[in-house]
Amino acid sequence: MKKYLVLSFILLTVFAFDMEAGNPDRQGQAGAYELLLNPWARSSGLYGLGIGHVKGLDALRINPAGLTGINKTELSIANTFYMQGSDIRLNGLGVGQRIGENGVLGLSIMAVDFGEIPVTTVNQPEGNGVSFEPLFFNLGIGYAHAFSERISVGFTTRLISEQGTSDVSATGLAFDAGLQYNTGGLNIGISLRNIGVPMKYKGTGFAYTTTSPSSTLNPVNGNESYTAESRIRTFDLPSVFNIGVGYDMKFSEDKQRVSIMAAFTSNSYSKDQFGLGLEYAFNEMFMIRAGFRYEDGITDDAKRTNVHTGLAAGATLQVPFKKDSESKFGIDYSYKSTNPFNGTHAIGIRLAI
Repeated sequence: MKKYLVLSFILLTVFAFDMEAGNPDRQGQAGAYELLLNPWARSSGLYGLGIGHVKGLDALRINPAGLTGINKTELSIANTFYMQGSDIRLNGLGVGQRIGENGVLGLSIMAVDFGEIPVTTVNQPEGNGVSFEPLFFNLGIGYAHAFSERISVGFTTRLISEQGTSDVSATGLAFDAGLQYNTGGLNIGISLRNIGVPMKYKGTGFAYTTTSPSSTLNPVNGNESYTAESRIRTFDLPSVFNIGVGYDMKFSEDKQRVSIMAAFTSNSYSKDQFGLGLEYAFNEMFMIRAGFRYEDGITDDAKRTNVHTGLAAGATLQVPFKKDSESKFGIDYSYKSTNPFNGTHAIGIRLAI
């Protein structure tokens, strides 16, 4: 029964993504790209390659099935200096709670802080002394269920809100689904993310005043002023399909662990990517990790279309409150190389109780 469940999920995921997938001619035509950003420092240190390994609240951004890694309650906050020097920050807040023996409910909020942007006009291209702050955030609610010690499935519904200015905004819904299959050392994961209906910007900011032209039928009342509104096109969400595999090797009476992982990401509106990651853990208290994610042209400055150049690294320090206690306090850090800017830095704090 479990084998049929896994097979059915894989087939459904691949079919759904095939229906949503774009083609090279549509690259760069989606919107809401903040859905592809990961505020959590632990998983971003591996570029999100741990599709089958990710556990806890990080799973809401990678593979919701990994929520089952929460034993009781988990709280996490994170702050990312996105492309340091650009003044863009990602702020993350999440809470996860086990429900019953096999279920876990998770809630996460990510907000993008663009800082203050000066208002410019045609007549005042250097700014008119007024500034505005765009507000982009998304709220995700996820649930994961463990059918056994090996198989878990998870789903996430995410509310998207983008307020570009005080009079222009867009809202939408996105859905994620994921599966993890763990057999001791071997970890396999599949996730389908950012599936939803197209979004559209609305607001009085698209209104403008114009005049009606005179005509032979109405020569007197021509040139009357009236308010019109620009036509706005909808945009799709940046849906992605992820599949990953990894293997855990343990040494020194299970006090040391080395995890090797690989993942492939098929993007509907950008280049496909694949990567390799490595994580070392000592007594699950100190962890270091590194990953490299490749896409076509990533190593060539003339052909690269991504500000991130492929390298990521990170570390975690977590300690139990008491000896042999499941309650832990952890600090995570990650770095991703960029060109230009000075890299993307993330730091997070998590509490498992």
